[in-house]
Amino acid sequence: MKRSLFFSAIATVVVVLLLIGVGGFYWINSQSPLSLLRGGTTNTPEAAIFVPKQAPAMVSLLVNPEKLESLRQLAARPSDRRQSRQELERFKSSLLASSSLDYRQDIQPWLGEEVTLALTSPDIDRDATNGNQPGYLMVLTSRNPAKSREFLQLLFSQRAIAGRDLVSETYQGVNIFSDRDRVNAGAHSRAPLQERISLVGAAVGDRFILFANHPKVLREAINNVQAPDLSLNDSAQYQHALSLLPTERIGIIFLNLPQVTTLLGKEPQEQIYDSQIIGLKLNPQGIVAEISIAAANQIELAPTGKMLSEPVQALQYLPTTTNLAIAGLDLSYLQNTNLNQLWRQITTVLSGSSNDAISRLIAQPLAKLQDSWGINISQDIFSWVQGEYALGMLPQKDASTSADWIFVAEKSEGTDLAIERFNAIAENRGLSITPLFSGEQKIYAWTQLNTVPSSPSELGDRSLLTLKAKVQGVYTTIDKYEIFTSSVAAMDAALKAAETDSLLKSSQFQSAIKAIPQPNQGYLYLDLPRSREILERQLPLVKLLEVAAKPFFDKTQSITVSSYGDRTDVLQGSIVLRLGSN
Repeated sequence: MKRSLFFSAIATVVVVLLLIGVGGFYWINSQSPLSLLRGGTTNTPEAAIFVPKQAPAMVSLLVNPEKLESLRQLAARPSDRRQSRQELERFKSSLLASSSLDYRQDIQPWLGEEVTLALTSPDIDRDATNGNQPGYLMVLTSRNPAKSREFLQLLFSQRAIAGRDLVSETYQGVNIFSDRDRVNAGAHSRAPLQERISLVGAAVGDRFILFANHPKVLREAINNVQAPDLSLNDSAQYQHALSLLPTERIGIIFLNLPQVTTLLGKEPQEQIYDSQIIGLKLNPQGIVAEISIAAANQIELAPTGKMLSEPVQALQYLPTTTNLAIAGLDLSYLQNTNLNQLWRQITTVLSGSSNDAISRLIAQPLAKLQDSWGINISQDIFSWVQGEYALGMLPQKDASTSADWIFVAEKSEGTDLAIERFNAIAENRGLSITPLFSGEQKIYAWTQLNTVPSSPSELGDRSLLTLKAKVQGVYTTIDKYEIFTSSVAAMDAALKAAETDSLLKSSQFQSAIKAIPQPNQGYLYLDLPRSREILERQLPLVKLLEVAAKPFFDKTQSITVSSYGDRTDVLQGSIVLRLGSN
């Protein structure tokens, strides 16, 4: 199996975890008899005792899938419950499609409260000369030892009947079963043994059923239990990461970031982050991923701004049609901050790694503004924004036009000087400062006047020249806020939003931020249905995920990202997926 397939498997496990929970959690009130909103039966993966300390990645589901199915049925509307049940049945059937086994008959009677999948090593034999073969390990807990052992024997018997060679060995008192493709086992086969082995399994004690892609992986897993200080469970790094998460969780994703970076073939760089852990929990609003990213030794992370204990009121000038909103308190701290490190911190929270594509999506608009206007973003904008701010992107009218944006900032002592500087820059670039009115509100537009030929008129065939104003930006002052927009239409939308349909008053937005811990350092809000087109253009991976997990994407209404905490050794944040019942 190629290494990319393992990451696909990780993505599948997480998506399935989310899919099982899709369907209207916000309808469940606090009196629900199910306890999953308070986390699984256990909040720490037992399987970590089998996983080596240096494992690049581990994903654990800490609740029996049947309980999640029950919760989904409770949450779904009566008209959706049949479809919900059918989707899960199809998934369960697909897991065993290549055998004659049945999930409900052969797995459900014994499957316990945990399913863990781990990438144990980038290369099983640690010999680069014969190519890399990653090691994969899956651990299932058992609530019925007899049934689970019966399943293990039945599984390998079925595979032997299907034409594979069955091998059995005893290691440290544990019977290990493995098989390899009989077609490749002949004398003329050039494939090494490890490439021909397709599945290895063992029952360890009465609690665990283990599967791997090579006997060496299972042997090492058994050694990790019996020898002290070998397992991930004994890792100070892992235990520290666990301590940073809330206890109410139904799943965990742990990444050893240096190992992941190496596995992905990235060039060695300064290692800012040591590990990342994500705790998944259910919430009446949807699904919440609590993220903690630990800094490497002796590394201090960039500060992340002032804390908020209530919604940013500047959001009242963003209309409900806003597809992307960023809001917080005080940008002035960024003036003396290493912005490159900050971008990496932000994109690490969003993507689980320093993803270049996501970094470009966030940073490029600022870089373009900086180049076209000849300004320094940090000094000319961030320095005077010391109160509330909100940045919103409006939907594009069509693919040929740029998206309009609205920037709202609370006035401070440096605001007037900043606007004077912008006006001076505009005049030096040949722009005019044109006063206009939007309703009764006086606004100012930076415009560029151009002459363009007009069409023939009743005056004859003479070619007439007319003046056409191209708006480069618009600003106005209202109450205690300064508002900047990319067009007159966007300014009209901002002023009308405060009176009628602002994002701040939207029940969807309020629902999305309700699950974010307080106090926090602001949030990034993404209306997924409205943003899908631009995300697909900027991030091709989104299109792939939509195809792979269409039911999940169809029901995800918004994604909200926030950060909190003031530690310099850990970056902490939340990602809230607000789910609907489409």
